[in-house]
Amino acid sequence: MKGRVQPLVIAALFAVCAAACEPAQAPAVPTVSLRVAGAPADSTVIIDENVMGTFDFVAAHGVALPPGKHRITVHASGYFPWDHEVEAKLGAGPIHLQVALIPIPD
Repeated sequence: MKGRVQPLVIAALFAVCAAACEPAQAPAVPTVSLRVAGAPADSTVIIDENVMGTFDFVAAHGVALPPGKHRITVHASGYFPWDHEVEAKLGAGPIHLQVALIPIPD
């Protein structure tokens, strides 16, 4: 009997500790939605030096920006890069950008 009780006690203590020791979730940070349109679909979108993905992916899903200034860069092979700074302000609504890459002449 003693051999059976000990594993049950250990299991119960482990379950209590696991429930009590779970890391607390960080509070949600308010964000501003960035929406883009235009440009070649295979362009690369970079925000604050972080590659976000292809233009078509970012256009379809948008990006949640924390408040503050952000540098948006879009580039594609054969085009001049497009670079723009935006300021995400809480309560100001989504940021909409129309991106038109200019082909590099031959």
